[in-house]
This record gives sequence, C-alpha cells and structure tokens, in this order.
Amino acid sequence: MADITIYHNPACGTSRNTLALIRNTGIEPTVIEYLVSPPTYDVLIQLIQDANLTVREAIRSNVDPYHDLQLEREDWSDEQLIHFMLKHPILINRPFVVTTLGTRLCRPSELVLDILPFAQKGAFSKEDGEQVIDQNGQRIQ
Repeated sequence: MADITIYHNPACGTSRNTLALIRNTGIEPTVIEYLVSPPTYDVLIQLIQDANLTVREAIRSNVDPYHDLQLEREDWSDEQLIHFMLKHPILINRPFVVTTLGTRLCRPSELVLDILPFAQKGAFSKEDGEQVIDQNGQRIQ
C-alpha cells in the first residue's frame, strides 16, 4: 500500500478534486483537515521545502487574515509568515499532497498526478465537468 497524505479542506473544490484523483487510483489516503488539525511548525516548513516553494508561494492571499494582517508587506520575514500561517491555518494554501514520489501543492488539482505511485483506474472529471482522465485511465492533455 502506498503512503499518501493530503492536507485537505473539504470546502475547497480544488482540494476535493485532488482527493478524488487520489482515490481514483484505488488508494485511500490519510486525510488531514488542516483547518481542524493544522500542521506543526516543523511539518509546515517541511511541506513548503519539499514542494520546492517559497513561503510566499505557500500562503493564500485571497482570505481575510492576509489583508487584515497586511501580509502583502514585503518586510515580513518567512519566519513571521510561517507563524501567521500556524495561527491562522486558512492562510495555508491547499491542498498539499505527500507521497513516496514527492510533495506538491496541487493547484491545479492535476498536479497530484505527477506524484501518484499508481495509475488512474478510470475516467475522471473535475467538479466543473472538465475531463482530466479518459476512460482508459490516461491523462488528457
């Protein structure tokens, strides 16, 4: 069995699509609802590093805490931004997925396909109807 973890927000369509693509391989991942159970400081830093992102790339800018805290200011350090993300988990961009093949921030959701250790088992369309996987389990480009 593959060890796959998704940092998930069930209210987010991209996160739901990513989870569905993982399940389309026949694997049930470990699902961490990060708004309920935020990652620790060390885990969050590891996710960002392993996904090869900057802290700014891992932070959500379209949510109230971002604007209320004026996080667009350039003088915030990465360390300070991480602490804001831990205090306000809605600031953590999602979904992060961790597999044996790597870690990705799966925006768009199809990015998860690059790190899944198993093939898709059938057709898949996103919630908006966009077909991503054909009836043979192959990615549509």
